[in-house]
Amino acid sequence: MSRTGRTDEGHGRLGSTLSGLAVALGCVLFLGGFAWGAVVYRPYTVPTPSMSPTIVAGDRVLAQRVDGGDIKRGDVVVFKQKSWGDMLMVKRVVAVGGDTVGCCTGGKLTVNGKQIQEPYLPKGQAAEVRTIPTVTVPKDRLFLLGDERSGSLDSTAHLTEAFDGTVARSGVKARVDAVVWPMNGMLERPTGFEALGSLSSPGPLRLVVAAIVAGAVLVLGGAAYGPIANRARRRRSGARMEPAGAR
Repeated sequence: MSRTGRTDEGHGRLGSTLSGLAVALGCVLFLGGFAWGAVVYRPYTVPTPSMSPTIVAGDRVLAQRVDGGDIKRGDVVVFKQKSWGDMLMVKRVVAVGGDTVGCCTGGKLTVNGKQIQEPYLPKGQAAEVRTIPTVTVPKDRLFLLGDERSGSLDSTAHLTEAFDGTVARSGVKARVDAVVWPMNGMLERPTGFEALGSLSSPGPLRLVVAAIVAGAVLVLGGAAYGPIANRARRRRSGARMEPAGAR
């Protein structure tokens, strides 16, 4: 009996130590994931339907804090432009400095003479509801369009302004990675722009979420070990102490 007791006690101490380590590691991952996400991402609520169906009015998005110089064609960005109302807006970059953009050829947007496939547009909607004159985007500026072209106040609505309705890269605050409410997930990659150059790589959102989920599992699992182990020991003790039946 004493040998079994010592074995159970040893197993109990080892289990308690491992569960404590699991809880500690879980806390690090859980809290670290939230801290990492808070440093890298900013949440925004999109108030208008100008980016539907990709992002509809009222959607909550997470946007990675990036330098405007890192923005590439196809990115959905959060930016501010004083001449557009000096408020945060969300649009898609379709051309960068040095590009020539126009619409439409064969019903499609063209950038540097290439027709762009835009599967993110609403079904049945043309690439543009009106003709866009050929515009050469100045250096360090961006030409932006909403995915819902018929009602979006984007670069096409500001063509008469200086720089042909383009926005300075320095005005970009963040790049949208995902729609988190409702939970539509990561934005699809804008593969129609691949022929013109490399696309932006997704941010670390999946790793952030994985760290938070793994941390939660470890904390819950480690915390649950004690009650489960104690119940199991009580059952074993009860089984050993139960008297034999009469013969």
